Amino acid sequence: MIERIKYQDINFEKYNNCIENSVQKNFYCEKETLDFLSKNWELLVYGDYEAVMPIPFVKKTFFKVVLMPLFCQQLGIFGKSNELINEKFLKFLKTNYNVINYSFNFHNDFENELITKKNFYLPVQEYAFLRRKKYFKGRKSTVKTAQYLEFREVFAKKNILEFIKNNFKGLEKESDMDFFIQYLFFLEKSHKLKLFGSYYEENLTNVAVLIDNENYFSLLGLLNNEELKNHNGASFLIDRILHLNIETKAFNFMGGSIRGIEVFFKSFGSDLQEYHVIQKSKKDLIKNWLKIS
Repeated sequence: MIERIKYQDINFEKYNNCIENSVQKNFYCEKETLDFLSKNWELLVYGDYEAVMPIPFVKKTFFKVVLMPLFCQQLGIFGKSNELINEKFLKFLKTNYNVINYSFNFHNDFENELITKKNFYLPVQEYAFLRRKKYFKGRKSTVKTAQYLEFREVFAKKNILEFIKNNFKGLEKESDMDFFIQYLFFLEKSHKLKLFGSYYEENLTNVAVLIDNENYFSLLGLLNNEELKNHNGASFLIDRILHLNIETKAFNFMGGSIRGIEVFFKSFGSDLQEYHVIQKSKKDLIKNWLKIS
């Protein structure tokens, strides 16, 4: 049986215990992360918190709309989970909510086909083997030619934040950029932010923004100085991070649905991890609202 629980009624002790002991656990399902990224969220619960499914939403004039928060990649079902239980969650979600988009995690399998998005991931492994056997030939060459660059850990100071603001692509509104900077400070306060830069003669060519989880890094952003793009700083930077960390921490590339980005991520020998999503148009949303209202 699936129960819908409002935020103020969630038993967070049971919720945290469920996600901490789940194979699906990720950074996004943690209470503190969801509280920051989503103004509103509630919970679907199976049994006595045997499995849980966070539901972020926004409030419209007449109804709630399920919408993944900005910078949140995967949520879904955590805890005791199989296709039968997953289908119960999925049916409840579709029947009781107006969904614009919702992303499950890559562990969540379903009987029926849903559309998928791509993510790329490198498990912990020997760096020498990864570079020798799994890097694409062209990536090996590019990395080799960029070894004159300097690698540094950097911090969320004025010059680095200005570089990020000036070179971040894909955000439509200025308010989204402001929120991203706030997110960086949230991660820094939580001791989960890592920033690395590559330099050519004291000129910053690239910055990698990482979420530092206990057992893996997640690539939140890879920023390029377009004027210095010919130095291949992005390849150099990812390779150096892997060189220093991949034998103890896995690496999550965080996406890859755009062809050029997908090829870049794959060229480091990463594995494809597809995750299911629900996406609907405004027309579909209105039809669903009429059906459940």
